[in-house]
Order: sequence, then structure tokens, then C-alpha cells
Amino acid sequence: MSEFLAAMRSKSIAVIIVAAGRGERANAHTAPDPKQYRPLGGVPTLTRTVGAFLAVPEITSVVAVIHPDHADRYAALKLVDDRLLPPIIGGDNRQASVLAGLKALAPARPDLVLIQDAARPFATPKLISDVIAALARYDGALPALAVTDTIKRSSDGTQIVATEDRQQLFAAQTPQGFRFGQIFSAHMRAATIRRQFTDDAEIAEWAGLGVAMVKGDPNNLKLTYPGDFARAERILSGDHVMETRIGTGYDVHSFEPGDHIWLGGVRIAHKARLNGHSDSDVALHALTDAIYGAIGAGDIGVHFPPSDMQWKGAASTIFLKHAGGLVTKAQGRIINLDVTIVCEEPKIAPHAPAMRAVIAETLGIAPARVAIKATTSEKLGFVGRQEGIVAMASASIEVPRVD
Repeated sequence: MSEFLAAMRSKSIAVIIVAAGRGERANAHTAPDPKQYRPLGGVPTLTRTVGAFLAVPEITSVVAVIHPDHADRYAALKLVDDRLLPPIIGGDNRQASVLAGLKALAPARPDLVLIQDAARPFATPKLISDVIAALARYDGALPALAVTDTIKRSSDGTQIVATEDRQQLFAAQTPQGFRFGQIFSAHMRAATIRRQFTDDAEIAEWAGLGVAMVKGDPNNLKLTYPGDFARAERILSGDHVMETRIGTGYDVHSFEPGDHIWLGGVRIAHKARLNGHSDSDVALHALTDAIYGAIGAGDIGVHFPPSDMQWKGAASTIFLKHAGGLVTKAQGRIINLDVTIVCEEPKIAPHAPAMRAVIAETLGIAPARVAIKATTSEKLGFVGRQEGIVAMASASIEVPRVD
């Protein structure tokens, strides 16, 4: 992370997702839903777009601007995150909808704001971070791609009157980022004149703000026509977009007087209990750390500090569910989980099916994606002396590739 992005932790960065259109051009007769709610790889497009920004830790708030007729559709997405604000109703056109979003954010007065089309679900963390970083030097920034085709100009759509210099032409994408106060003021002024601007960068240029370009992403396409969804599905299925990551976890807890232990989310009667701050479920702790590791999200101690008394005696399924939620926010999926428990007693095999079921239900995955194994230490070491239990875990996660 750049020094600027590190500094952003002390600043507020809001995101406006513009989702107030009907998306009629993208709808074939077999796709009645507006494009922002149409499934893409089994996940609604708007869910993917919102998730792309919630996957960036520097983002402090996200608000969707929706069509007045789409409140039920939005609610059906069941989007939940502390940074996600209630949706607001948009205007008659994109420019009016963005202004509605800016007005909704105005009381909080964020330092920066990113404006994103709901129909661009493939914005990567790197692309988003590049736009944010450019705002250290410029009033505004947007991703753009150099035009590679020869561009012709025609006044009637038939006869060519000029050939443009493509070396000076770039195709604009979103998110487009700005310093909040400046773009809010520019939008307010633009609303007083009889002119419709094509995007927020054009409003910024009209207002005299300096707008820079960062390198765009060819896969950051905007879903406009039915064929765009076919291309998007190909992007999702291609290995050039998704990558598999492996995380590992290790945990150990000692025994103390008691009559049961928690392992894999299952209560097991035993002659002692495991010592620890939460319920001391050594298996779920190792597994949670493995998932965090696969997505580069630290460990349990980062998210649930043992110094915080609210986690005293807490069920470790809370930690596991949080880790799974981060995978979802990163637009990823869990491929498989593998847990090995090392102990002399109790016997693990009779409880393994129940452990698999608890883990699968907590993470919303199939039990077939969870493996529970057990072994002893052949009476060697502290495990062999029955002084504690060790657990090791690995997690295989598929997430969007970050170059």
C-alpha cells in the first residue's frame, strides 16, 4: 500500500453507487430484471458492485442510489455491512441521481467520494486504490483506457467528415473520484444550467477542476447491452480473472479443570476443558486463521482482541462467520477447508460429521467442502501427556485476481 493510501486511514472515503436506471437496453426478452439486479454468475450485479468497494478497507461508507420502483428489489439483495448506508432514491437522469447521493452524504462531509456505475461490477481493489491515490495530487481522477481503434467523425452517421487523432483519445471508466466539497459544489452549480453532462469528470472539468487519468482495466466493462452479460460471464469463468489462494492456521490450547470442551463448534463431554479467552475451540480458531490468511486479513487477534472482554467465553463460530463474511465481501468463494486435530482424547471420529455440519452451516457452504481429520502424537510431548490439544487447518479460497 502506498504512503498515501496508508494516510487515507485517517480520512473518510465515501462511495456512491449509481443504480437508479431501468437498464432497458441490457434486457433481452428473457431478462425482465433491470440490469443492476440481473444475476451474473449467480450473484446479482449490484451485489457484486457494492461488494467490490466493501472489499477495500479504506472505504468508510457506501450508499446506493436506486430507482423509486426498485426498493423491494434492493431489499431482496440482503446487503449487510456496517459501512453500507440505507439506499436513497435517485432522480430522472444519472446527473440528478449523483447529486441526490452527494446531498445524502453532505451531512457527514466525507473527505473524498468515489462515484461508480452499478453496471460496472468488476472494479478491482487495485483500480479503486489507484483512483484514491491520484487524489493526493489532483482534484479528481478516473480510470481510462487508450483508444486503439481508428475513430471516424460523421455528422449524419453515413459520410465521414474527419479522422480523429486516437493518440489523444481515451475511454473513461468508473469509479471516478473527487474531493467531496469540490465535486458537490460543481454538481450544485451544474444543476442550475440547461445542460446534461455525460459523466462526473465532465462536470469537474466544466467547473475548472484538475482531473487526472489512471490506467483502466479492460475487464472493468459496463453492462449496457445483452451481449455484455455474455462477455461478463466469460470473464467470471476465465482463470485470468479469478485465482486460488491457500491459507493455513495453527492453534493450541492447554487443559484446565472442567467437564467439556468445544471442538469444531461441537460440545463434547470430557474430563477437562480447554483454557482460553473465548470458548477455546482450538479447531475453529485454526480454521478461522486459515481463512483470514488466504485473503490477507490478519488473524483472530486482529479482529477479536483477547483484551476485549466482550469476547470472554464467546462462541468461536462468531469468529468463523466473520472470516467467511470477509470472503464474500472480497467477491470470493470457499473451495475447501481441511482441519486436523491432534489429541490423545477425546476421540474425534464420532463427532466429525457434526463438526462438518456446524462449519458448513456457519459459512454457508456444502459439508462436502469441509474435511475433519484427527490423529494422536503417539503419547509424545505435551499432547501425548494430555496437557492440551493442537489443531492445524488449511483453507482454499477463490478470489478475483489482484495484479
